[in-house]
Amino acid sequence: MSATISNVRPQPDQVLVDIVDYVLDYKIDSTLALDTARNCLIDTLGCGLEALEYPACRKLMGPIVPGTVVPNGAKVPGTQFQLDPVQAAFNIGCMIRWLDFNDTWLAAEWGHPSDNLGGILAVADWLSRNAVAAGKAPLTMRAVLEGMIKAHEIQGCIAIENSFNKVGLDHVVLVKVASTAVVSQMLGLTRDETINAVSLAWVDGQSLRTYRHAPNTGSRKSWAAGDATSRAVRLALMARTGEMGYPSVLTAPVWGFYDVLFKGQPFKFQRPYGSYVMENVLFKISFPAEFHSQTAVECAMQIHAKLKALGKTEADIKKITIRTHEACIRIIDKKGPLNNPADRDHCVQYMVAVPIIFGRLTAGDYEDAIAADPRIDALREKMTCVEDPAFTQDYHDPEKRSIANALTVEFNDGTKLDEIVCEYPIGHKRRRKEGIPLLEAKFRTNLARQFPARQQQHILDVSLDQARLEAMPVHEYVDLYVI
Repeated sequence: MSATISNVRPQPDQVLVDIVDYVLDYKIDSTLALDTARNCLIDTLGCGLEALEYPACRKLMGPIVPGTVVPNGAKVPGTQFQLDPVQAAFNIGCMIRWLDFNDTWLAAEWGHPSDNLGGILAVADWLSRNAVAAGKAPLTMRAVLEGMIKAHEIQGCIAIENSFNKVGLDHVVLVKVASTAVVSQMLGLTRDETINAVSLAWVDGQSLRTYRHAPNTGSRKSWAAGDATSRAVRLALMARTGEMGYPSVLTAPVWGFYDVLFKGQPFKFQRPYGSYVMENVLFKISFPAEFHSQTAVECAMQIHAKLKALGKTEADIKKITIRTHEACIRIIDKKGPLNNPADRDHCVQYMVAVPIIFGRLTAGDYEDAIAADPRIDALREKMTCVEDPAFTQDYHDPEKRSIANALTVEFNDGTKLDEIVCEYPIGHKRRRKEGIPLLEAKFRTNLARQFPARQQQHILDVSLDQARLEAMPVHEYVDLYVI
């Protein structure tokens, strides 16, 4: 006979309590975190503006029922849509993640903490517009930046020691949990209501990673985070009505998250919540590519230049060895046919081949027209990935957090290039001084995709001024992005 499970309702799991106490009580006082959050904000919105150029993304934008406009609803940057906060969160989350060009966090679990901006910005904008309509003070962009810092921290700190991908779950579960906690605080939920909301996020069935891996790689990986952050808004609004939570959602024997979905293992934590993740987040500045390949792409760009100087082409190459870290091999070492853009931007061989051949890697290079070039697949077939244990160790080292790749090219005539090594990509904290001017240039380019010059300048005037941005009402800032 099985042991009888007690029906005495337990105290909330400590993991829930720690998340909620952090969200409600922690004061953000890190200048570095706030400044990085501002850069993260503009980069993330810029990624969304670029994504709107792609019909596959734009077709998912707008209200569920065509023509619906919500009075005092949240607006979607780069569009004319004004929606309820749940659907607005999906729209914003979908567009900012579509091209795999927003920030990244790499640890035992990887992910993109700025995915949480979908829920944060939608709720902040909705609350601000309704406050002004009621004659009250709106939220300021400082609240959005603080919400971003806290969402980054929750998602990133859980990810440091806990691998969801190893049990087949997608990292967007952490987007849902982090967004739920932060949005609950913005909505003014009590401590108990916020615990209820976060428990509801964990009790959901979680997304499988199957849409990120062969043979099923597909476009859901581009809208999964939008789905997660919008679900967070819905759950927080439900908890605000008094909907009950599930205090031992993680630890309950047999039925809890740990036993059902995490092989019976409790979460492990390396550090308490603070502002570490935002301060150390990785920006994708130069290339819209899965982050474990970013340094490989930088190496490939150097190889392109060397080939040009030698008067050689990819046809002269016999073999390319990619010395890399374990996570790169597990996620993006991919042979065989690539079926769509989502497949290609998660193949390290494709992301190396394109810059070697063309001297570039843009979002458009994943589309069918470029992928049809036979030189790309021919060069992919000449590549072999080999794990370097030292690269893997440095990838997990909290003091280094490297994402190293090294490329060696051997030619048909028996000669070879010296190995090209890149340990830290341009978006790494160790290269901030070099990277931020390029990040701002990326933002300017993305603004120019959607807005006339005068509107671009209005956005830049605020977005590049920390004090001015923090003081600006959220709805006024969002209005700058309305077409």
